[in-house]
Amino acid sequence: MKFSLFVVGKTVTGYLKQGIDEYVKRLSHYISFDIQYIADAKNTKKLTEAQQKQQEGENLLQRFDTSDYVVLLDEHGKEYGSVEFAGYVQKRMSSGARRIVFVVGGPYGFSTDVYNRANDKLSLSKMTFSHEMIRLIFTEQLYRACTILNHEPYHHE
Repeated sequence: MKFSLFVVGKTVTGYLKQGIDEYVKRLSHYISFDIQYIADAKNTKKLTEAQQKQQEGENLLQRFDTSDYVVLLDEHGKEYGSVEFAGYVQKRMSSGARRIVFVVGGPYGFSTDVYNRANDKLSLSKMTFSHEMIRLIFTEQLYRACTILNHEPYHHE
């Protein structure tokens, strides 16, 4: 089983990239994990919000395999505590899917086509974070879930 995080656009903020890289390295001890950068929309000043979401959506949809279990990181998704999220990860690992793909969209979210393709939606908080920060928060939470599942002392209740 493989886990992937698809993100629209590159991570450019240095300290966030450094933190993401650290958790990706830590995750390698537990699971097969990678981050795939999806091209963001071009000429955005000439595009409406809907056109930008559509263009980014097309870029995302091209990268999904038909067998992928796709989870959108979306403000309207289900919220979990860290222990509950570990249970969610365990359940997904037991599901038989070859790859679980978590997705961070562009600045305006996802197109209707991407929502229709998704198997699930997950919210990391009711608060709003930058799309770059969500990448760091998600990789840390996935690492935390792995340590919980392995009964390691990283997470304290």
